Amino acid sequence: MGESQRAIVTGGSRGIGRRIAEILAARGLEVVLTYRRDREQADDAVRGIRESGGTASAVRVELESVEDIDRLFDGNPLDVLVANAAASAFRPVAELGTHHLERSWATNVRSFVLLAQRALPAFSDGGRVIALTSYGSIRAFPGYGAIGADKAAIESWVRHMAAEFGPRGITVNAVSAGIVDTDSMRHFYADPAMPAIESIAERIPLGRLGTVDEVAAAVDFLAGPGAGYITGQVLAVDGGMTIVAPPFWSELATGLP
Repeated sequence: MGESQRAIVTGGSRGIGRRIAEILAARGLEVVLTYRRDREQADDAVRGIRESGGTASAVRVELESVEDIDRLFDGNPLDVLVANAAASAFRPVAELGTHHLERSWATNVRSFVLLAQRALPAFSDGGRVIALTSYGSIRAFPGYGAIGADKAAIESWVRHMAAEFGPRGITVNAVSAGIVDTDSMRHFYADPAMPAIESIAERIPLGRLGTVDEVAAAVDFLAGPGAGYITGQVLAVDGGMTIVAPPFWSELATGLP
């Protein structure tokens, strides 16, 4: 792939998506970031990028809408597609209605496939497709069934796309984030039924939460020239969380058994 010039980052107005947009813009890419509700927040993200010398614009996109996805691709060439935006109902499996399942699938899985399809003719010289997933694709925890299954489906699509798009010089990968310190994460753990986030962090081998910078750096790597021979992979940025199991080191009474 030649030097990247343009990137689309869905959900780029806040959290991990915003940091991805900022890092890609700092590397010289023209970034189109999408948002769903908060125009003011999106404008603030764009303003920050421009004040730092980058190029960015914001577009409102409802990922459940095929028409909105179509409008996102305006005939301009594209080098990097980052599918970051996600939404779902955080409910026990027994409480998920058909409307929850359908909206979750449309927002997370169908949109990823449609985005990748629409990006194909826009890629000017090879290309990079990067999806954001999470450890919920391979681990089960309360309230995450719908989106966890969606993330697992996305990772499967990543492998199929990588095999199919490879002859065109397009790589397709995923970055699987662990527990990252964002407003969304704090909101999730604010539920009084959830354990204290500090107790969760103690179980992670690196002993802390991840940062948006660390996840964005992984995306930036996969979007860059050094990752040209990496495709169909899921890169875990989780501090080692998914390699451990109980009994956890932090819970041992006295050192190693």
